[in-house]
This record gives sequence, structure tokens and C-alpha cells, in this order.
Amino acid sequence: MDSNTSSELPPGLEYLIQVDHIMIHQQFEVVEAILGFETVNKYKIKDKLGQKVYYAVEESNFCARNCCGDCRSFSMRILDNSGREVILLKRPLRCSSCFCPCCLQKMEVQAPPGVTIGYVVQTWHPCVPKFTVQNEKRQDVLKIVGPCIVCSLGGNIDFKIKSLDEKIVVGRISKHWSGFLKELLTDVDNFGIQFPIDLDVKIKAVMLGACFLIDFMFFESTANQK
Repeated sequence: MDSNTSSELPPGLEYLIQVDHIMIHQQFEVVEAILGFETVNKYKIKDKLGQKVYYAVEESNFCARNCCGDCRSFSMRILDNSGREVILLKRPLRCSSCFCPCCLQKMEVQAPPGVTIGYVVQTWHPCVPKFTVQNEKRQDVLKIVGPCIVCSLGGNIDFKIKSLDEKIVVGRISKHWSGFLKELLTDVDNFGIQFPIDLDVKIKAVMLGACFLIDFMFFESTANQK
């Protein structure tokens, strides 16, 4: 794991140095719940004490949201408490079918915007959701492995963060159960990310990108679809 020196640390990521647990709460959108039109997603990002460290807002157009749905391309701008944009996530339009391994999902993470610090790349597998976390040089750093069945009634859904050989679990990205009615009627999701406190701070930021990619791939749907 790389050290986080001040010369290498992108501005705004100092909040993540002493953090080993992040909570992500999607905001409820009234228009989306009532009319079924997909609006831009907004999130509050907090530490394990419940203090807000970032705010995230999706950038995408109306047609992409309501025609392409959870497959849509988007940018996710992550701002600190002063309103400064510190992280930019970019997801291109890709096929979501496991039968098209040539065009799998990916997320590019920039910090500050314009400077790439890592990628999250879907790894082809016929049954299990798998992703590879890469640094800015596209070198593999960690793996993320989800459950065979990505659904739950009353419990969390865990995507395990593993070593490259997948033998050691070093953390997890967890979709938290929000209650039956909320899960049924809305696509408002809550997540938790756990990772080693000494993990390279850039890779911690890339884990945010992984969480948002997982959210859109497996848990994003309109109220009408539900």
C-alpha cells in the first residue's frame, strides 16, 4: 500500500487519510417518486461518526436517464463542504449484458477533475459480479467480488474487496437494507464502504467510484419499474 505524502495527495482527499469507513446516503427525490421520471441522483457522503465530508451530484441528460435507465452514461461530481469539486467520476455508456465481454462496464476516477487517479473495470464472469480496481497507470490493485444473487430481504448485500488473488478480504462495499416500503417504492439507496485505514488515499477515492458504479448497475431503477 502506498504512502500518502503531501506532494502526492490531490487537494480535497485529505479527508480520507484517517478514514476506514464511509457511508453514502442517496437523497429522496419527490418528483421521481410521484411521477416515475428519473431525476439526477444526489448523495451525502459521511464518515462513520455521521459527519458529512462530501456531497455528490450526478450530471446526465433527461433522455439518457429515462431511455437508457441504469445503463446511462454520466459524470458524478463530488464536492467538499466548502463547495469545491474534488473528485470527478466518469462512466461511459456500455453494454450491461454478461454475454458481451468486449464492452463491459467501467468508471474513471479523477482527482482533481482532469487528473485521472484510477479506474474500476468490470471483469467478465457468467454468474458473479466482479470488478478490478486499478491505479492511474492501469495497474491492478484490488478485486471486488459480489454475490451470485444481488438481492436481499431484510439484510445487507456485500461486495467484498479482495486481494488480487482473491484469497484475502480487506474490506467491503455494502448495500444497506432501507426497509420494505422504501426498497419497493423508491430507488433511494444507502451504502457503506470499509477498507484498510492505511490504503492509498487515491484508491480510497476510487472505491467511491466503485460504489457508485455498483449502485447504478444493480440497484438503480425508477419507482414505476419497481
